[in-house]
Amino acid sequence: MDDEHTAGYREPCAQCAAVDWGVSDEGRFYCRSCHNVIERTREVVDPNFTPGSTRISTISRGSRTKRPERGRQWMICEGFQFILRNQADALLRLGVSPNFKDDVLCQLWRLYLQKSRQAFTHNPVTSSKFKVRGLDSDSDSAAELSVVSANETNLSCTAESNAESSSEWSLCSGSVDALSYLSARLRRTRGLMSMMKTLALIHLALIWSAETLTLSDLLRLVNEGHVPYVNAYEELPDEMKLEGKDALIFRVEAVPSHQTVHKEAETLLLFLQLPAFPPVSRQSLLHPSLLSLRYLMDANLPDELHLWVCRLVERTGMADETLHVSDRLLRPVLPRYDVQAAALIIVAMKLLFGLDDHTEWDLSNQTGDQDDTGDLFNLRRWYRLLQAALIRAQQRRDRSIARKQWKAKKPLYDNKREKYSMIKNKRIAEQVQSCFERLSSCPVGVDRINPSSFRFCWGDEDGADGPSLHQKKLDAVVTLKLDVLTPLNSTYWHPALKACKPRSCSSHYSEVEPTLPRTFVWLLQLFSFLLDVKPAYLYEEVLKVERRAINSKTHRRKRRRTRAKTPAETKAKIRTRTQRGLENR
Repeated sequence: MDDEHTAGYREPCAQCAAVDWGVSDEGRFYCRSCHNVIERTREVVDPNFTPGSTRISTISRGSRTKRPERGRQWMICEGFQFILRNQADALLRLGVSPNFKDDVLCQLWRLYLQKSRQAFTHNPVTSSKFKVRGLDSDSDSAAELSVVSANETNLSCTAESNAESSSEWSLCSGSVDALSYLSARLRRTRGLMSMMKTLALIHLALIWSAETLTLSDLLRLVNEGHVPYVNAYEELPDEMKLEGKDALIFRVEAVPSHQTVHKEAETLLLFLQLPAFPPVSRQSLLHPSLLSLRYLMDANLPDELHLWVCRLVERTGMADETLHVSDRLLRPVLPRYDVQAAALIIVAMKLLFGLDDHTEWDLSNQTGDQDDTGDLFNLRRWYRLLQAALIRAQQRRDRSIARKQWKAKKPLYDNKREKYSMIKNKRIAEQVQSCFERLSSCPVGVDRINPSSFRFCWGDEDGADGPSLHQKKLDAVVTLKLDVLTPLNSTYWHPALKACKPRSCSSHYSEVEPTLPRTFVWLLQLFSFLLDVKPAYLYEEVLKVERRAINSKTHRRKRRRTRAKTPAETKAKIRTRTQRGLENR
């Protein structure tokens, strides 16, 4: 430590002529050879001192213009390209296949640049430059841009004066085309990239490459910081200076929801005009038959329930491989694989246990009377176990969010006035944080959580959320009829299944939630926590599965009623009609 503080002082000692200086606790320099103390002292920086409280103004000669920092002219799409690369590299470190980045994501990115006419085209939009006609902060279309020839417009946006006006700073940007990204009309017509679209493009690439990461897994990795998204601009090269309006493009303050990213992915799918995705085979982990097994394990449900989920998949026709493929011509809707698998499990549990606040508890009482060996699955015991684990997991999540550092190490500023105030607030926050660290003797930051596909850990090892129920039997809730396993529960309830128009009608979950059975609502909340989605979002997917199940059953009945008649039956019917006509005459 003394070498760091005395590195700039190389004068020999007046007593022994040695150059070996140290610093005492009082900050005075002394010779380590002869212990001679000199008048020189070390300058100490007081962290509690806040500059700016007393301002000293000086008048100096020379130019008042700032020397521009080293950098280069760059486009916004270049910044997003670096961010996409970093996100893909993070996924590769987590175990994603290498062909995801090179063979899929790069091709989708090139196709996007071509469709948006930013690259790989003979008529690129970026060959023209933009200038501002009028600036109005209260309107999305304030930054209306006019195309000017490259010879008539200066490409650089370097501030030539040291003026204090914030309006001059706001017009300056480190990138060349930042203003075009601030116009709602241009973002809509040209399909310009945004931070949320990077996640949508990653999601499309994961589906195309048949990776096991669902959208809920991707958003969880983003929330835990394993995939860069919040403050991702900090990893951009130093030569790409982010200033002024760039802050409105690259700065994000929250991770988007599952529903928002899914809608953005569907919009991007239509914009890119992609062909039909590769089929999701039964061996793929995205197929509902296998994906539901993962959520059964996470919810600590018995393995035998997977048989009923597979039977439901067959009954609803969801086993068809082409049903889980997105095609912009035949099926322009992107499947929600994770939400769909959770909805199948909920419907299967309604078939077996009723979930009407009465049937499930009666079956639990019968199971308790029959279970002499402890091998039968008891819904009441499972509910108590999961409820306690769910409360602990929610508390852990809330503490993690409260302790998470959302502020960037390299903050972006819209104008100079905001920059000065944010620097002062950051300095005060760091001083308060250091004081709390000294008082509590522990760091304020949160330890990085190891990535996992499961929310809970079941078993007998240390740190588990509870004992495993995967090997329990369902013999107490099913019976054998005509050599076919049949649930003891003979009734099935469901809300109104009439589909609403998506453009004119939204979810009715908030209206019907007070009338739904409490067990069913709790089960929705459990799987919503596993997927990090809203219960209303999962409820709508449950209704879709029920519509398919009931419509397929009704369709089979109609086919039986409209059975094709044999020629003999047709002749007999004609003969009968003829005889009746003669009698009436």
